[in-house]
This record gives sequence, C-alpha cells and structure tokens, in this order.
Amino acid sequence: MNTTEEIPEKLPSSTPQPTEETDPDDLRGKNVWIVDSHSLIFQVFHAIPPMTGPAGQPVAAIYGFARDMVFLLEKKKPDYLICAFDMHGPTFRHELYDDYKVNRAEMPEELPSQIQGIRRLLEAMNIPVIESPGFEADDVLAAVAKVVDQQGGNCTLVTTDKDCRQLITDNVRMFNVRKDAFYDAESLLGDWGIRPDQVVDFQAMVGDPVDNVPGIPLIGPKIAKELLNQFGTLEAILDNVDKISGKKRKENLANGREKAMLSKDLVRLRDDVPVEWDWAKYLVSPTDVEACEAICDEFGFRTLAKQLQSLSDPAAGQGSEPVSQLEQSKLEYLTIETLDQLRELTSELAKQTRISIDTETTHTSPRWADLVGISVAWKPGIARYIPIRAPEGDVQLPLEEAIEILKPVLEDPEVKKLGQNLKYDEIVFRGVGVQLAGVDFDTMIAHYLLEAGARSHGLDELARRYLQHETVKISELIGTGKKQILMSEVPVEKVSYYACEDADIPLRLFEILNERLDEEGLNDLFDDVEIPLVDVLVEMEYNGIRVDTDRLQQLSSDYGERLEELESQIYEIAGQPFNIASPKQLAEILFEKRGLPVIKKTKTGASTDAEVLEQLAKQDPLPQKIVEFRQYAKLKNTYIDALPNMICPKSGLVHTSFNQVVAATGRLSSNEPNLQNIPIRTKEGKDIRSAFKASHDDWVLVCADYSQIELRVLAHYSKDQALCEAYQQNEDIHARVASEVYGIPLAEVTSSERRSAKAINFGIVYGQSAFGLAKALDIEKDEAFGFIDAYFRKYPGVDDFMENTLKQCYQDGFVKTFLGRRRKIDGVRSPQKRDRLNRQLLMPERTAVNTVIQGSAADIIKLAMLRVHKTLQASQLKSKLLLQIHDELVFEAPPEEVPELVKLISQEMTGAVTLDVPLVVDVESGQNWAECEPVEIDS
Repeated sequence: MNTTEEIPEKLPSSTPQPTEETDPDDLRGKNVWIVDSHSLIFQVFHAIPPMTGPAGQPVAAIYGFARDMVFLLEKKKPDYLICAFDMHGPTFRHELYDDYKVNRAEMPEELPSQIQGIRRLLEAMNIPVIESPGFEADDVLAAVAKVVDQQGGNCTLVTTDKDCRQLITDNVRMFNVRKDAFYDAESLLGDWGIRPDQVVDFQAMVGDPVDNVPGIPLIGPKIAKELLNQFGTLEAILDNVDKISGKKRKENLANGREKAMLSKDLVRLRDDVPVEWDWAKYLVSPTDVEACEAICDEFGFRTLAKQLQSLSDPAAGQGSEPVSQLEQSKLEYLTIETLDQLRELTSELAKQTRISIDTETTHTSPRWADLVGISVAWKPGIARYIPIRAPEGDVQLPLEEAIEILKPVLEDPEVKKLGQNLKYDEIVFRGVGVQLAGVDFDTMIAHYLLEAGARSHGLDELARRYLQHETVKISELIGTGKKQILMSEVPVEKVSYYACEDADIPLRLFEILNERLDEEGLNDLFDDVEIPLVDVLVEMEYNGIRVDTDRLQQLSSDYGERLEELESQIYEIAGQPFNIASPKQLAEILFEKRGLPVIKKTKTGASTDAEVLEQLAKQDPLPQKIVEFRQYAKLKNTYIDALPNMICPKSGLVHTSFNQVVAATGRLSSNEPNLQNIPIRTKEGKDIRSAFKASHDDWVLVCADYSQIELRVLAHYSKDQALCEAYQQNEDIHARVASEVYGIPLAEVTSSERRSAKAINFGIVYGQSAFGLAKALDIEKDEAFGFIDAYFRKYPGVDDFMENTLKQCYQDGFVKTFLGRRRKIDGVRSPQKRDRLNRQLLMPERTAVNTVIQGSAADIIKLAMLRVHKTLQASQLKSKLLLQIHDELVFEAPPEEVPELVKLISQEMTGAVTLDVPLVVDVESGQNWAECEPVEIDS
C-alpha cells in the first residue's frame, strides 16, 4: 500500500548498535536520544487526566512519562538514552536579567512529588540523568548535541521547546513524542521560514512572553522572518535600520538594540555545560526488574509493569544488540518481467493454501489510485513483484492481460489471502475488475485486537516488534514534501524489493499473531466479525456517496456571509479589529482589555479554548460570538468547502475511509471526510447533511438507527430490574428515570425534567461526575450529586455493574466487551481505595466502564452490518449500504424497494443479538440525509 512518511525514523546510519565489544565512547553513526525531562513532564501532566495510586497519591505524570520512555525504548531503538533535568535555583540567565521567567506560574502542587517518582523510576529503568547547577535542561541538550554532532553521531532531542530549534544540524533533529513526529531543518524552513543558524536572532527579535524575554516591540514572527531573509543576521538588521521600511518599525529597531542583544543572550543555549561524560553509562541497558515492579506496585501500574519487564531482557535493551535483518542470502525477491513468467507464477500460486498479497499504487485513497504493481509471497523469503506501471523504458506488463492471467487465483476462495490492511488492496483490485476472494487474515487487524491501545499497527512497527526487522521506508523510494514523486515514477528494481518485502513480512507475522489470537481467546472475534467486516467496508467505501455541489456552493456563500456578520459584531463589541484566529490576540482582548478572569493557562499563556469561552460567555457577550464564529468557520472549512475537492474524478462520488483499527473501544471511525463529527441535531449539522444524497436522482436515502443502544446494553449488563422493565414495556426511559429521580408520577414529568434525566442517563454511561453533570445542566454540584445518588438508589443494578466491572478490571488489567474484545487499562484503583459512595471515578475507571458499554454497542452494530450485508447480497434488491455513523446505517434505494428494504433492515438489526431487553431500530427515508422522515416498519 502506498503511504507517506514525513521524515525517516533514523538519520542515515548503517552502523550496528553498540555491543559489549564496541567502544561506548565512539559515537560515530550511533543514535543518541536525550529527553528534555521537565518539558515532557509538563506535557504529560496536562495531557493525561488525574490519576491516583493505591495510596491516593497523584501519579498521572509518572505514568505518562514512563509510558513515553517505554515508547522510545521499544519503538525508536536508541543506542544511548539520557534524561536532562533542570536543577532548582537560579541560572546564569537570571544573572543576566532579574526578570527572566518572572511570569512563570508556580508549579502545580501535585507535581513535585511526581517528579521525584519519575526520578526513581528512571533509576530503576537504568536511564541516566544529566543536570548541572546554574544551567537549564535545554543547555544540557545543547552540550550533548554538540558532542554527538562533532563525533559524527546522530542526536535526537526529545522536546517541543522552540529554543532547541537553534541546535538543529544535519545530524541533530528534534522529536515530538506526542505527535510521534521529527522536526528538522526542512520542518523549520516550512514553519518559520528561516535556517537553524538564524533561530537565536529570530527569537531575540520576537521575544518570549512565557520566559519574559523582551524582544523588540512590534516585531512578530512574520517581520522577523522577512528581515532575516533580507539581511541574514540580527546584527546586520540593526546596522541597516535606515534601509528598513516603516517609521514605527525603524524606531523600534533603533531603540531596541540593547533589549535585542540581551534577548539574544537569554535565548542562546550554552553548549559548554560542565559535564563529566560517561558514555558507557548512557548506553541503553536492561531495566532493574525488581525495582521496576516495586515502583509499579506502589503506583498501581499493572500493565506498565509488564511492559517494563519486557525491557529487562538484554535482547530488549536495544543498545546491547543490533536490530537483526532478514537474512539477505535467503531472500528470493524477484520481478516478473514477462506474461509467460506471470503464467508460471499463477500456476504456482494456485497450488498454495494461503498467499500473502499487496498492491503498490499512486494514491493513499484506493478509489483515486492507479495500480502500479502487485506483490505476492507464498513462503517466507520467497516473493514476486508484478510491475504494471513504471518509468518509460522500464519493465512493465500490460494491465488487462496481467489481470486476466491473475484473476482466477485472486478470485479463488480456496486459495486463502492474507496481508496488511487488505481493505485497501481489495478496493484497488475492485477498480481493475477483480473481486478478491478467500481473505482470512489481516496482520493490522490482528494486532489491533491484541493491542487495541497501541500507538501504531503499521507494518514497519510490526516487523520491528515481532521480527526485529527494519523495513524499507516508502520515503526512501518516493521522497517527502514537495520533492515527493509517484510510485509509478520509481525504478522497478527499487519498487520490487520494497513490494516483495510488503508481501513477505505479513506472511512471516501470520503464525506469530494467529497464535497470540488463539492464546488470548480472540480467534472467534477475529474470524467471525472483524475479517468478514472487511468485505462490508470494502463495499461501502467502493460505493461512495453523492454530494450536491450546488447545495454546498450555496452553503459556502451563506456561511461566508454569516462569518462576515459575526466578524463585524466581534470587532464592534471588542472596540477594535484583531485576528480572531489568533489565541494570543484574542487573549489580549478578553483578559487585558475587557478584564475577564483567566480560567486556565497553557504553556503559551491564558487559554481561550471552547470550554473557557463557554464559561466566559455567561458574563460577557464577546466570547459567545467567538464560539459561534469558530463553529461556522470549522464547518465551512472542514466540510462545506472541502467536500467538493473530495469528489473522486473516477466515480463522481465521495468515498470516505472507514477505520477499523483506530478506536480502542472497537467503534468504527472515518476520515476524508470525517463523517462522525458532523453535528447531528443542530441546524448547521442539518445544513451539511442536506448535501448528501442518493447517487441516482430518483433514488432516496434510507437511514436506520439503533434506539438508545448503549443504554439498552447497560440494562442488559446491569440486570437492573427497574431498568429492564422500562425497556421491556417500551417506556420512555428518560421520562421513567425523571419520574424515579424526582419522585413524581410519570405523567407529570416536564420536558425540562426529562432533559435532565437524559443527561443523567448518558452521563452514567460515560462515568460522568457530579461536577460534569452540574456543568452539563448548569446547576450546582450538590444538586447534581443528589441526582446521581438518587439514580443509583433507584437503579442499584447499575451501581453493582459498575463496581463489578472495576473490580474485574483491577484484577485482570483489562475489560472485555460483549464479543470478548479486550482493552488494557492502567490506573483503576482497588475496591478498598475507591470511595463507592462518593461516586467519583478517575479517568481510567470511567474509561473501563465506558469501554464495556460503548464497545459492546460497537460489537452489536458490526454484527448487524454483517447480517444486513449478507441478506442484501442474497436478495434481488438494487439497494446499497453506504455509510455507518455511530449507531446509524445509511442506505440508498429506489423508492419502490423502500418497504422491502426497511423490513429487511429491521429484521437483521433487531435480530443481531439477543439481550435481556429488546433492540429497537428507527428507520427514516428522504431525498437527502437531512430531510429523512420516519418510515413505518411492517411487522
């Protein structure tokens, strides 16, 4: 499959990893990773919801930091790994400038103890720490980078601190662990438009309000870039002020020399930090198992303990052994150069019980892609590549004749097919007239079931983890960024090895992953649900859906006008024009000019996110206008203006991609476009949905939606008598809960009370706290707590279900859904540590309960999709399944087929599983997705 990767995982190096025999002081070609620890600690502290350990101590930052260290060790395979820390007390920068970092907020009170915990864990993991009095961690990074660079090594700085951009060289780059993304000179050029050697001058002019670096007034990033591109250095700029346009700018530059040079001294990192280098100590080495286990037990990290144990194996200490490659001498990767050779290959493939297959194409979206080549493997190390498109003069076979020869074996269900992300390949084959048959194993899906929470299920990652093999990266063939070319432009010799490897690796992974599926009892879920579902998703993606471009054009005009109106209103209320999209400028207007309270802060200053604006809107009209502006702008940019560009030229339709291996709960998601995020009940959401219609003018859309499926799953699991009775008697569950909670007769429940009960019902599913419910209903926290307490007293089965789920999760380290899908969850407290009466669940505990409910609902909708697809294929109906959005299926059909289709849908969806309460399906039909009206279902 053709995918892109911005920057290679490692800088160029073929040097083996250090061993006991190699000199640890010889850094040539070695990969040295150094972590800006305080920067990473603050990242994970703000990114991860609060977690407490068995003793009630805060542990979220420890957990997040440790998880990132495991990620670096397992996935990035450094030869050396170091953590740099700031030391308490002033630095040389405070001597230069008393007000340096004076604006920095105090460290959150929950953090100091966790930093000590992180230091203890690093010691147990044998990850060395470097720190130096009077210097910051950034300076340590600079010192390490200098030594490594000078000795010919490769240095990766694990930090997002912009100061470190000045350290970038050909052998030094930065890494954002949150985004799993590298940042190099090319990234810097695209971001700031300057070179690494200009970073210090750039920052000296722009300044940094977070660290209270003054800079030069009114010189922002854009002006600084322009000046540096014109004059080269800060000194040259200051020496040529008379050549710079703009009276005020000239004045600021002329008067700002002293501040600029001070700022330059403040932002320039010192690489002369006094460090006693001990490279043998910095080598990656196995963890101390007993020490790690003791710390994980103290903090309640069950799953993390197992991961750390795997790092105790010397083979897992990636600095001690080289990453092994598949033995080149035993590889038989060949290119098929003639049709006769292809016929011989096909005869050989027809004899096999199972083959691995992959396609190379020109596009990441299969409906847009042209087939470049096909690779197959049938024994480990034996693979062939069939070139279809290639540079002029290179070997290639005619598409139609090649497909005619291959088609019998590709469509033979007795020859089983496996691969990585076969949904993509199936759609590509469908485009050239082949219905791939016999698909029974997908390594990506297998790994997803085994490790639902893993960062990646990509082939590169699986090859490294299970085969200790470093694959050829696609960027080595097609390049990156503006220089990227099509796969069809790459010489066949290069493509052939890459493609054969892409077929060979899944074949080698098959037995490993299949055995693990069997060990963990996941074979039935894999064989009976996830693999058959691939065919359903192929059908849906290939079908696509029509969008009304005229309607979108009208909406674009309407939304553009509305945005202009809002912009004018915002400027009028603010009393001045400003960049509404700039959080910094908005913060100045809200908090400095209008004097509104700062509710929360980020690293760059006062937050202006949606949550903050919603709170501020209660006391000032401007924030609400900003919220509305953002909503309109997002919908216009994400859907209204983007959808026409997503229409495939081959079909004239939009083909969203359904993601089967993203959501840890088992839910499907979609992208290009992301249909899950279109608002459902708002006018704006209906506007966008009105542009989706059937592919034929005289056809209609039919939408089938499970009614309250998650609450029905909750009733089934909880066995709560009152809840089950309400559903069995087809009562309005929200009115029933309102009646119970408020203690009033069912007939007297008001619409307002029903809405509150609805919020309680769905809040329970997501483990909502009294604080969260109070916020949702705009009531006091005590009142919200009373609602929740009354709910659990009336529905004790739900309380018992949640408690039993958490007990089981604490015991096993994971939860299971209706069909046995597993999700590993760390941070669930023991029953003794959890205050059941307080109803206050931590994020991991809310996740555990929600996964069982939402994951089971996802299981059910997948079963329903399989049933509907099978029955629809067996019928004579022309109707097609197009989309799956949460609990809803969307079809297109000729009007005359609607009654039969509705009956079919209802039978298959309600009969997908048998629960203690009935499944109910609501069906609607209309000319477009927004105008669907209820349809009667014949019994």
